[in-house]
Amino acid sequence: MSLVIVDYGMGNLRSVSNAFKLLGTKVDITSDPKKVIAAEKLVLPGVGAFGDAVKELKKKKMLEAVKKFISSGKHYLGICLGLQLLFEESEEASEKGLGIFKGKVNHFRKKEGFKIPHMGWNSVRLSKPLDGIGDGSFYYFVHSYYAEPVDKTIIAGSTEYGGAEFASAILKENVIATQFHPEKSQALGLKFLKKFIEL
Repeated sequence: MSLVIVDYGMGNLRSVSNAFKLLGTKVDITSDPKKVIAAEKLVLPGVGAFGDAVKELKKKKMLEAVKKFISSGKHYLGICLGLQLLFEESEEASEKGLGIFKGKVNHFRKKEGFKIPHMGWNSVRLSKPLDGIGDGSFYYFVHSYYAEPVDKTIIAGSTEYGGAEFASAILKENVIATQFHPEKSQALGLKFLKKFIEL
């Protein structure tokens, strides 16, 4: 199996790669658009700014490659920024995202008693079955922005923070994405990644 992790000069490539290697999976970290399109499974991780990520993906000619991969029907996993980039736009930047899903990425509104970024362990409430994720189980988050899909049926899991719920997992056909970091979520995170490998 060819599992490719997209390298666009940002993100937590090493920790994501190490998690898959721990599960016995060979991974290829690449910034080659041809390898992205040819992959059997694609992972787009991310830690950083929406606009910078889009610029880097464009510069490396990988924005269209990722879109082409997703349209092929092969399995895509987006992690954190890799979830946010699936949407049309973000409050964080003027650059447009991949536009796979309609919707916007918004910034958490500061409320007393809630710190931004949302960082640490929080639970995920499932609205549709998602292999490897336990309903109500805790996963690790680090983010200041969250996606708000127009089509609510793509939301597979939600998490409460700052008195409101946001989409913490997305699932539609071959596209899976999590706002939390499975590679930092210990045994449960590894279980989820294993299920992705087995798809």
